[in-house]
Amino acid sequence: MAKIATVMTDLFEDVEYTDPVKAYKEAGHEITVISFEKGDHLEGKHKQEKVTADAGIGEVSPSDYDALFIPGGFSPDLLRDDQRFVAFTKEFADAGKPIFAICHGPQLLISADVLKGRKVTGYNSIMVDLKNAGANVVNEEVVVCGGNLVTSRQPDDIPAFNRESLATLK
Repeated sequence: MAKIATVMTDLFEDVEYTDPVKAYKEAGHEITVISFEKGDHLEGKHKQEKVTADAGIGEVSPSDYDALFIPGGFSPDLLRDDQRFVAFTKEFADAGKPIFAICHGPQLLISADVLKGRKVTGYNSIMVDLKNAGANVVNEEVVVCGGNLVTSRQPDDIPAFNRESLATLK
């Protein structure tokens, strides 16, 4: 089964973390939550979920993982201010490994400059940013591009996001 790196910090969208992670774990995949430092106590933006980071970004390598998951909320915007997360994301994209990004998650892909010519979706407020990053932007519940990039817009899209993410891992 796949080892999935999950990058996030405080203010992640609670359900955009919990629902996909539940689906990934039920399918037998292993999740590692990566934040700034191992042991960081992260709180969702709706204060419904609290998560402890399994690893710090300085102690992991994309080569240790099979896929990357980026939950939405404000977390991706905070992460992309740190070049270690940007480089981590870019390495997944450059290697052609699966990347799953929902809602504001694609913001990290924008900063990693890996969206040129890719078909994607995201939260309404970042659609222009995605377009300016060179992506072919569509307003659909889930988009799979190149067999390895899965994006969705919002919490309502989670069932489709989970379905396509899991199909990508098969």
